[in-house]
Amino acid sequence: MSGPPPTRAQALAQLRRSLTEAGFETAALDARLLLLAALDISSTELVMRPDMPLTAVETEALASLARRRLAHEPVARILGVREFWGLPFRLSPETLVPRPDTETIVETALGLVPDRLAELRIVDFGTGSGAILTALLHELPNAHGIGIDLAEGAAHMAQENARANGVAERALFVVSSWAEALKGSFDIVVSNPPYIASEVIEGLDREVREHDPRLALDGGPDGLAPYRVLLSEAERLLAPGGVMVLEIGYDQADSVSRLAAGRALEVVRLVHDLSDNPRCIALKRT
Repeated sequence: MSGPPPTRAQALAQLRRSLTEAGFETAALDARLLLLAALDISSTELVMRPDMPLTAVETEALASLARRRLAHEPVARILGVREFWGLPFRLSPETLVPRPDTETIVETALGLVPDRLAELRIVDFGTGSGAILTALLHELPNAHGIGIDLAEGAAHMAQENARANGVAERALFVVSSWAEALKGSFDIVVSNPPYIASEVIEGLDREVREHDPRLALDGGPDGLAPYRVLLSEAERLLAPGGVMVLEIGYDQADSVSRLAAGRALEVVRLVHDLSDNPRCIALKRT
């Protein structure tokens, strides 16, 4: 004979213990997010009514989400949404989960804009969920942008995210290989390109290796293939005074700087992330 159903607080504590015992460093946060999703309630509702028993449907929903997390599926994948720059972004299998460190691209680009009310043209290569472009358009009310991705599913999801965040009328998402579909020049060129060396991918954390699209990870034999393409297009893409802001791997600052110098591009900023690793590089034509 089974006992009474757990309360919300009991279910939360039990899931937190399970995740902690399984070695998840963010067990408390993960458990809370999964409980709120399974019960379809807010944080306030949880705080106000912690002793409410779970229904049978809620119990099974929570168990299903817990099984997925214990199998090392990222919480963002389970929930299908991730916050970036304070904005919500839906995810699909073709999109990378936006990382907090990638916000350095947005911050750096904005820091190089003299007038945020200017009518700027932006292009975002490998746009994925559209997080970088949408965040920039959110901060630059008179800017217009194009998001480029090789995956059609990613381009569709990016368009939906732009619409949900109120910038769709100033954004266009195109399926293309890098700059092949583009004409004209841009004031801001941004990208979080795939920059992991092909042979390294199998050794990545399980959550990345098994759940992020390889297309968004694989930067070729040395991880620098996308930079060679983007930097070769810089002269054509950058308007006078324009800036190119690229995310880089922790050990790629020198390599990308050398590639940039070979294309007559000057490094104007090298920005570190919260772990003090080089994370993004800003370039201008010399």
